[in-house]
Amino acid sequence: MGELRPIPGRPNVYLWKYLPSIPAAAIFLVLFAVVTIFHLWRSVRARVWFCIPFAIGGIFQVIGYATRIYCYYNTEKIDSYAIQFSFIILAPVFYAASIYMVLRRLIHSINGDRFSVVRARWLTYIFVTGDILALTIQGSAVGLTTKPESKKTGEKVITIGLLVQIVIFAFFIYVSTIFHLRMNKDLKLNPRSGPHLTVPWKTGLYMLYGCSALIMIRSVFRVVEYLMGVDAYLLSNEWPLYVFDTILMFATQVIFVAWFPDKFQVQETTLKSTTGSEDGHMLVDGVGNGRNLVGP
Repeated sequence: MGELRPIPGRPNVYLWKYLPSIPAAAIFLVLFAVVTIFHLWRSVRARVWFCIPFAIGGIFQVIGYATRIYCYYNTEKIDSYAIQFSFIILAPVFYAASIYMVLRRLIHSINGDRFSVVRARWLTYIFVTGDILALTIQGSAVGLTTKPESKKTGEKVITIGLLVQIVIFAFFIYVSTIFHLRMNKDLKLNPRSGPHLTVPWKTGLYMLYGCSALIMIRSVFRVVEYLMGVDAYLLSNEWPLYVFDTILMFATQVIFVAWFPDKFQVQETTLKSTTGSEDGHMLVDGVGNGRNLVGP
């Protein structure tokens, strides 16, 4: 039977405010495992390697919730507490990396670079760099949160990392929305044939909107959670974690795999024209066949 125990050698210091629920952790361990395995299968089958970071996020969730089960019987162990905490808090950062890369490939697949606020070739660099920054900030705080004397400092650092993630996502949604509006406007004014008729770019954008919105809501919740403090209601009870983080992140994985972006994979080549060299891009379908959509 599990019970709350203090850290060894510190009789009045507890890592947990509650006993983590085994049934809840087990249910989502299985759910995340199933959807992650399916995601990996689709990624390998379609050779869409830019979706692998998303799968890594799913693996992080599996490890995180498996460790919460272990923590039920070992509430005094710092290592297991740190593992479940860090893997669950960092998983969405890996989701975001794939989401950012999808937009770039989507834009290239319909020759829509001129409608983007940021040139498509720079989208991955800008957003993934920001994502790595958010990951680094949050990851650096994990050790701090496991020590009572530095726990509040760790929470502040995590809050900063989450705010960075929110700002990046807000800009990403802005870039995606402007591209969507400009593309729609141009197609209404200049109806034409082209890859936009066969590539499900609108569905892809709606998928990105859905995933981004869920991660944004979750990040805002986490910011509020840490701003309220370790002794406040949100961190002292388990149900907010499952309602405002776990369920939302599982829904994010389901949305991504249900509308899997295997039609937007781009293989970059350097094509030379009479005026010099420029980037060409190939849209690759789900079974690895390609056709040039940009041309030399």
